[in-house]
Amino acid sequence: MKRSDDSEREKRRKRRRLIQELGEQRIPYLSPADPGFQELWDSSYAGLALRQSSALPDGLHERVQSALITLQRRGCLLRDLVRVRDRDVFTAVSRALVGQPGYTYRYLDTRLFTIPWHCEGEEGQKDEKEKPCCDSDLRDDRLLEEKQEKEKKEEEEEDIQFNITIINYMDPSAMTQLKEEPYYGMGKMAVGWHHDEDLVPLSPVAVYSYSCPAEPKKEGERSNVLGTAYNIACWRVGLKVAWDIHTPGLALPLQSGDCYYMTADLNRTHQHCVLAGETARFSSTHRVVQCCTGTLDYIKKRCSEALENLHTDPEKNTKSLKSLLPSALQRIEDIHNEVFEWLRQYWFQGRRYARFCSWWTKPMEQMEKDWKEMERMTQLLLDVVEDENTAQENRREMADVLLNALTDRQQHRQTWRDRYVCQSSLAQTLPAEEAPADRPYWSNEDPDMPLPFDLSEIINRVESLLWRSQVTKKQYNAHLFSFSFLAHLCLKTNIHHHTHHTEIHWDEWTDIRMDTGVDTGSHLDGTFYFLFPSVSFTITLTESVVF
Repeated sequence: MKRSDDSEREKRRKRRRLIQELGEQRIPYLSPADPGFQELWDSSYAGLALRQSSALPDGLHERVQSALITLQRRGCLLRDLVRVRDRDVFTAVSRALVGQPGYTYRYLDTRLFTIPWHCEGEEGQKDEKEKPCCDSDLRDDRLLEEKQEKEKKEEEEEDIQFNITIINYMDPSAMTQLKEEPYYGMGKMAVGWHHDEDLVPLSPVAVYSYSCPAEPKKEGERSNVLGTAYNIACWRVGLKVAWDIHTPGLALPLQSGDCYYMTADLNRTHQHCVLAGETARFSSTHRVVQCCTGTLDYIKKRCSEALENLHTDPEKNTKSLKSLLPSALQRIEDIHNEVFEWLRQYWFQGRRYARFCSWWTKPMEQMEKDWKEMERMTQLLLDVVEDENTAQENRREMADVLLNALTDRQQHRQTWRDRYVCQSSLAQTLPAEEAPADRPYWSNEDPDMPLPFDLSEIINRVESLLWRSQVTKKQYNAHLFSFSFLAHLCLKTNIHHHTHHTEIHWDEWTDIRMDTGVDTGSHLDGTFYFLFPSVSFTITLTESVVF
């Protein structure tokens, strides 16, 4: 999901204000055993629907639960390194993104790449050894997940085409600390309050919940999840009206095999959290994500669009830019930065995908090649900007585009370097194939790269060039202004360029100022000194005027 700094600050501000308003109080919430629970559900949470496990098709639970357990045992469910309040932290939940080939899902400044689910009749993408894109056992699981999705859809009134599912796994007993829910006192949270983001507006979210069987407890052993009622020991989904302290919250217990749905605009107007139960739990959350900017097809088209501006001379084997229009250059440099972000997101998660799915390997290799070509295009643009023979006005416009792009790029590169370095202690706890890779990264002396990784020196060069051109432009405009002013002065007073002093009436002076747009400031003595290339004029007003 996409989060800007401004939106994050706004959310933190709202959260602080909400906590300040509450003080030591807690907002009431209702569970099924409480009077008024159903009325509250109907009036304030009408977009929430529950389908109990007994209402689902026979045999579905066994197949789906077997698939979920296999994914977990094969190491496909991993904790993510995400960005929370400018810090990289591990998620409490292990997860995998399964869905349409080439789709991604972004949340907390982290982009997940799908393990493509397998559909009947599809051969799938092959790797360099002509093996299927996924392990055969996992391909069977992909098929089961697809069947699960279709069976859900057949029972829904709407024909919803889910394109991804996020499969989550969490074992509360393995977590040393779980945060208390802060507003209602609902108990320990496995996942805090949030909206599901990056979704098609008004699209539903369907969640299948599977709680693992509890292991027999030793005599006298107490529950590790605080609470006295039975529903505290099972997993629950909590819901609240977003940023509302007046409407009671809702806590819905989930038995193993239950499905719940968030429909209409519930996800936009409300927030939900997941309250930890006593045993380990899987969930499969089916969603309809935005596919306009988060798919492989999209980013490949963006790469092609940028590279269309690169011309290669087949005889000389030299490269040049086809168009130098500022709008075209701006679009290309924006694409350049966007592709770099995709590459960094992919490699920040190490080689985790290649362990059990090679689907993304070749596309990302090609994307990296395209990105290197864009680096060469930036080098070509820099050469044009620094060429003294380039037309002055065009040069300034191109330099301005280049400076903005390089400044953004330098900031993004530094951010990713900081993330890589600062989370190194966290990375030490990960297997080598899951540890973040510092890629793309290269030394400034790398002969294969046209530009250095650190762009500081180049940015300084472009800034200096722009500063010099601005000085030249101001001097040029000053000469034009001086010529216009002198022409009007001569017209009004019949003086000539060799005249060094004249007296002029205030009304005539006002006309000249209006005609030329001059603002002389305040001259209490009624004298204005005017310098025109090497000729000085002293103009004395015949009336005492302040202007």
